[in-house]
Amino acid sequence: MKTPAPIRPFFFLFFFVAMAGVAMGQKYSNEFLSIGVSARAQAMGNAVIASTDDVTSGYWNPAGLANMDSTEGLQLGAMHAEWFAGVGKFDYLGLTIPFATGNRRLGLSLIRFGIDDIPNTLSLYEDDGTVNYDNIVSFSAADYAILGSYAQKWKTKKGREFNIGGNVKIVRRGIGTFANSWGFGFDVGLQWKSGPWLLAATGRDITSTFNAWHVTFTDEEKAVLLATGNELPDINSLEVTKPQIVLGAGRLFQFENFSLLAELNALATTDGKRNTLVSGDPISIDPGFGMEANYQDFLFLRAGINQFQKEGDFDGQKHYISRPSVGVGLQIYSLRVDYAFTDLGDSQNRYSHIVSLRLDLKPKK
Repeated sequence: MKTPAPIRPFFFLFFFVAMAGVAMGQKYSNEFLSIGVSARAQAMGNAVIASTDDVTSGYWNPAGLANMDSTEGLQLGAMHAEWFAGVGKFDYLGLTIPFATGNRRLGLSLIRFGIDDIPNTLSLYEDDGTVNYDNIVSFSAADYAILGSYAQKWKTKKGREFNIGGNVKIVRRGIGTFANSWGFGFDVGLQWKSGPWLLAATGRDITSTFNAWHVTFTDEEKAVLLATGNELPDINSLEVTKPQIVLGAGRLFQFENFSLLAELNALATTDGKRNTLVSGDPISIDPGFGMEANYQDFLFLRAGINQFQKEGDFDGQKHYISRPSVGVGLQIYSLRVDYAFTDLGDSQNRYSHIVSLRLDLKPKK
């Protein structure tokens, strides 16, 4: 039986990612790239790969950039969030510009997730054994990512139109002056619209992303670590981020003065058994669901849920927890302001306020 033409790109994408996932890798590698950008997405449970159509598509699904034509010009996006009660800070900055032809786009995304002002106590003690608090200095443990995106519209021989896109990404991670790594990877994405239905697929780290770590402890720092019962880490090591695939489906309901969008995404990881709603080895699946009410492209109300995990009580009973989220957005001329209230799905219920901005700079007619 032949695979239907609209489904073939999704089938081949899933097959390629599944085969690439056979490579050995570490679980939760480069996990900071799974947090997500934009308050809109956070409020919708990160279920946006089928409906994304702005600068943040460079992160969620690069194919979504092709929804913008040349008349929309330059678009900028920014987000700031503080997770774990302000301990971890997440920042995003993105831009996208069109080609002259109008059906192609370039995008650039910059991401940083860091924990700052960590006290370094390796020099706390003097040579004579006395404590000198003046020797304590602070350092940061930070992860950086740069994503370069390309997207265009693609028409089949039968006239069906898809959006296709891809990312080249560079990952830089560092722990003070003690250790650092560089990594490189690729993402691909597809979008297809049929009437009110939206379908999408993305493959993240499709060839696996490799982070080469280098440890740079000084001889004095190594001596302190050994004297305090710590093990010295490997001087050089390789961390592998295995492929992920995300499938998404959305439905747009149009009314007289407002519209309602509902979207369901399913994230499939290939790095081993995870605590997700569908847990398997090596593939685990984490679903997410989001809704967005749009009143005349001015006011947006959003809600979502994702990250279903099983948690145990002291009496041994198991139950599921999840990550709910809500948010609102306002379009003020060329500026979109979005807000979300959510957490990272942990049992501590440490909710965070997330704000993101989107600015359109359209060319003069």
